[in-house]
Amino acid sequence: PRQPAKTLWYDRPRYVYLEFCVEDSRDVKVIIEDQRLVFSCKNADGVEFYNEINLYARVNSKDSREKRSDRSITCFMRKWKEKVAWPRITKENIKPAWLSVDFDNWRDWEGDEEVERAMVEQYAEV
Repeated sequence: PRQPAKTLWYDRPRYVYLEFCVEDSRDVKVIIEDQRLVFSCKNADGVEFYNEINLYARVNSKDSREKRSDRSITCFMRKWKEKVAWPRITKENIKPAWLSVDFDNWRDWEGDEEVERAMVEQYAEV
């Protein structure tokens, strides 16, 4: 049986970030389309995770990436319209039980572009 992975998200001026919280993930598949993201993987116990998100707004799928760590898979998606805040990650105005705002990474945008650029470059180096 498949289940959704616990997912955290936060918004930045140029990118939207999603973190799928699955430890020891394997068979990770991330499909980032202009209006949709599909995530699937298995954990060490063989449990299948699957999330499909119709995105609030359009992203540039060619300039979007994911990075896997031992604890999670982080996706960063380049916004089509930069510096436009997303009030939510989903197109539909409903909040799935598995989706939460990542308040540890949520902050005001004032002077944030340098920090964001450094984060993206750090991910790109892997």
